[in-house]
Amino acid sequence: MRLFGRKSEPVDPAEAITEFWTWWRDARPEIDALVEAGDTARLDETIGGAVAALHPSLVWEIVAGLTAPRALVVSAAGDPELRSFAHRWALAAPADPEWEFHPSRQADPLAAEFTTQVAGRPFGIDRLVLGLRVPPGTPRVDVSAFHPIFPDVDDETRMDVTLLALDRLLGEDEVARWVGDIVAAEFEPIDAIPAIHLPAVVADVADGFRNEQWALLEGQTAGGRPLTAAALYPLRPVDHPLFDQHIGVTLPYVNADENGQPTGASLDALRDFEERLSARLKADGCAALVAHLSAEGTRVLHVYADPASDAASRIQELVSGWDEGQTWIDADSDPSWSAVAHFLT
Repeated sequence: MRLFGRKSEPVDPAEAITEFWTWWRDARPEIDALVEAGDTARLDETIGGAVAALHPSLVWEIVAGLTAPRALVVSAAGDPELRSFAHRWALAAPADPEWEFHPSRQADPLAAEFTTQVAGRPFGIDRLVLGLRVPPGTPRVDVSAFHPIFPDVDDETRMDVTLLALDRLLGEDEVARWVGDIVAAEFEPIDAIPAIHLPAVVADVADGFRNEQWALLEGQTAGGRPLTAAALYPLRPVDHPLFDQHIGVTLPYVNADENGQPTGASLDALRDFEERLSARLKADGCAALVAHLSAEGTRVLHVYADPASDAASRIQELVSGWDEGQTWIDADSDPSWSAVAHFLT
């Protein structure tokens, strides 16, 4: 067995996160005073600088907490490369009865009352309507949004305020899970419904995907040989925000049909290996088997893991018992799950 380990370029965020929370402890009295005074300009300068020191692409806001009086949200704003960073930042937060800390925008229970100014005009979610489409058998809701101010603002502004409203209605992570195509329309869609009904529609769709499912696929290799694959469905990085290490496991098999697909004892051995691997990963809670591909006498398994865990060594231990040929384990940082991009829902 060969074990390959490649490290990607991004800097380990642990030091930056530690520095942020050290700064927060010292700056907390000033921040509380600025919040009480409603001094948004100085808050932006004070907290904005600290968040930018974490990473310049992170965004932040202070909102009412779900249980505490206030919440600080530091979000990756949909950037898959930063999602795990934001979640690790939140996990390192100190316990505080006055503040909550979230790595993504949370659903607002008072979303229907939310209003803001957009291009000098009032935008309220109470006047936002949505055309919704749920493609049969898919875990997503396609959205076409319209508000009376949309004909008078540019495309980028329409989309920005639509995304803001969807985050308020569902929460940022739920938007990533369940919302598919998003259109910010200049004209009201046919059969549009008030936006406040979106959470109920999404809950209906989600109800059909509560149990683990696998999708089976067929294709061809670059050389034109048959390929079969299976992947978790839905498959979404947002469901495993700390699993940003890809571990590829390559297992050759002896018994194959004329198309190079596993048969007989080899097929049984592969199934047994995957069952044992999945059981161990689920028991540890530190990684997940998300897909596998078989072609030309080889099966490649794709695992995503928390790099702080010992998932790679545990997988290596299991692989050491494989007796049908030379195996490989390849570990790399992959927060956007690019290695399984073809299977992402």
